[in-house]
Amino acid sequence: MLHVAYIGIGSNLGDKKENCEKAVSELKKQTNVCIGVVSNWYQSKALTIENEQQPDYINGAVKVQTDLLPLELLTILKKLELQMGRVKSSKRWSPRIIDLDILFYDALVYKSNMLTIPHPEIEKRLFVIKPLCDIEPTLIHPVLKKSVKELCLAIEISSGAIC
Repeated sequence: MLHVAYIGIGSNLGDKKENCEKAVSELKKQTNVCIGVVSNWYQSKALTIENEQQPDYINGAVKVQTDLLPLELLTILKKLELQMGRVKSSKRWSPRIIDLDILFYDALVYKSNMLTIPHPEIEKRLFVIKPLCDIEPTLIHPVLKKSVKELCLAIEISSGAIC
């Protein structure tokens, strides 16, 4: 059975756009993952603890079809991160050459110590919602029961950002 998943892609080290595009290329090589639509790329400020200075991010998203289960897909994403040179840090929100996250997987609501779907706080992060809106504005958040476009507009109203 094929499932539809949305993968968030981000980088704030090195050639950030090239890193994100390479991640898409590497995903295309996976036999159990079929790339659909790729969003535009967006620059955003890094989320940091205590206003630590970090380079801006380039963020985007990709829609994929897969026969993998969520934890199997997560394993592939984490392997790709390591192959691309991501260094795991115990520090939350540390700089990274690549970051790959499962944002949505079908209409699944799932939580374990390794993975939460939908991705946590997605509705507060324009750098996640805007690329999703490029791909699938009518996609419904399975918990909030709002479309990605509605979530994007809510962020726009509260922050003054433009969706």
